[in-house]
Amino acid sequence: MQYPNNIKKCFTKLSVSHSNRGMNLENALNSSNNYYLKKDYALIYKKPTPIGVVDVSYNNHKKIIEKAYFKEQSTLDYNGLYRGKYIEFDAKETLNKTSFPLSNIQEHQTNQIRNVIKHGGIVFLIIRMNNINYLLTGEDYISYIDTTNRKSISYKYIQEKAHIIKESYQPQLDYLKVVDKVYFEGE
Repeated sequence: MQYPNNIKKCFTKLSVSHSNRGMNLENALNSSNNYYLKKDYALIYKKPTPIGVVDVSYNNHKKIIEKAYFKEQSTLDYNGLYRGKYIEFDAKETLNKTSFPLSNIQEHQTNQIRNVIKHGGIVFLIIRMNNINYLLTGEDYISYIDTTNRKSISYKYIQEKAHIIKESYQPQLDYLKVVDKVYFEGE
């Protein structure tokens, strides 16, 4: 390509790391949860992954974890209280345009979704796919996996069953508006 004044542009291919995929979604949810807490709408927190510390070092009176292991499998990413009900959900993101791989959800997480439903809590997945945020109820997720042998959820199913979560300035992802519509409408 010819540029004015014989300036040559150098284009380099950027390498893409998938290690932090989902962090933008997680950051948006953490910001939204902080907003909900400040406005006294809900108490919803990101659950820390339980770790066992094996080795620590000290640097300027600060402890630095050198070696650790995961103590147990964590359940879903977020839990808390909203309108007097227990609420728990997980955030997932995929770059796949046509389906959401079920391998993104661990067996113990599916069991947790079943348990929360059984005990009358609110449980769902927030799925970011094709740059759209969806809330898929735990009930719709369980119904899908119980009635199909597929290894993924089709994008068509997500479009039909899930609810779009709108993005805004405050809160970034107003998922509680969808929770109100799905779980509390008619009360």
